[in-house]
Amino acid sequence: DKTGTLTHNELMVQTVVTARDSYAVTGSGYAPVGEFHLNDEPVLANRHSDLVTAARAAVLCNDAELVDMDGHWHLQGNPTDGALMAVGMKAGLDVQLEQALRPRTDLIPFESVHKFMATLNHDHEGHGLIYVKGAPERILEMCIFQRSNESEDALDRDYWLGQIEMMASGAQRVLAIASRATDPDHLHLRFDDVEHDLTLIAMFGLIDPPRSEAIQAVNQCLASGTLVKMITGDHATTARAIGSQFGLGHDHQVLSGSDLDKMSDGDFSIAARDADVFARTSPAHKLRLVEVLQAQGHIVAMTGDGVNDAPALKRADIGIAMGRKGTDAAREAAEMVLTDDNFSSIMHAVEEGRTVYDNLRKSILFLLPVSGGQALTILAAVMLAQEYPLT
Repeated sequence: DKTGTLTHNELMVQTVVTARDSYAVTGSGYAPVGEFHLNDEPVLANRHSDLVTAARAAVLCNDAELVDMDGHWHLQGNPTDGALMAVGMKAGLDVQLEQALRPRTDLIPFESVHKFMATLNHDHEGHGLIYVKGAPERILEMCIFQRSNESEDALDRDYWLGQIEMMASGAQRVLAIASRATDPDHLHLRFDDVEHDLTLIAMFGLIDPPRSEAIQAVNQCLASGTLVKMITGDHATTARAIGSQFGLGHDHQVLSGSDLDKMSDGDFSIAARDADVFARTSPAHKLRLVEVLQAQGHIVAMTGDGVNDAPALKRADIGIAMGRKGTDAAREAAEMVLTDDNFSSIMHAVEEGRTVYDNLRKSILFLLPVSGGQALTILAAVMLAQEYPLT
């Protein structure tokens, strides 16, 4: 699993795209310190209404909390939510005030099956507003409008698809946020409420930088004959860009979960063998990949840190969970836990294991001839004693 194993699992919003503009965001990690740049010039967020609206949506449709502990900002919650919370604070929003002015009434939590999270918020005047955030292609299916300078225009799908491709090709994970006004007496959120008639507010490009030591470790694995396959929930273009940094993805081949769903068992087996990068995958895809590779005779080690990795971790010959940022479910399902969450530790373990194996082989090869010679001598003595008994 890519996130948290091959990468740092410390997301940061690098780009905010609205219907009219694309803003670059500076900063580092989850610290809410940074600037917004438009056309390479710094701008004040409060002078751009679309940017403020996007930042407010990012703060309200959110379950994370950023805590300042002695000058260091710590995340409590999901890394994606943490990055969105940070960009909202960079835009100058008071998170507690925003949440108090527009308290949450109901929630549809994120699930990998439907690929979005939704919240229902009401202000003190009774106005209701639904916020939905999730995979951009999924959110686009729900939208018919886009927000532009306090107004709603018809959705320009081609424009947004181009922005997704541009951000994803730069190894950015893309997330979309949309909204819809609702009645004051609307108190319970259902799936029917978010499946249509939404207004797209913005898209966010997030980066999760790869671990430099992981890049070297992957190259060592490949050189030593260990196959490495990267599995991620990211967009296919993002997965391709990140995979190329690790030397994965021969001929730029990336298979998505929807591609896998269309395959027969035979084609799936070939794809599992030949492809290195899998994008937009579900827990079921991860589990099936492990099972198919095992059926081909491979010894499979699966790494992961989330609840959705647990089935594949349990099924693999060697389940390896992340110890620092991994969930309890992942650690309980795995057979090994990496205390440093570092992929290079796996490679070091392989090296040590091969050294032990090599030493065992040498010992056996030494002992067999010696022990065999002694056994033959004793056998010959017994046979001679039977042929020529002492009188």
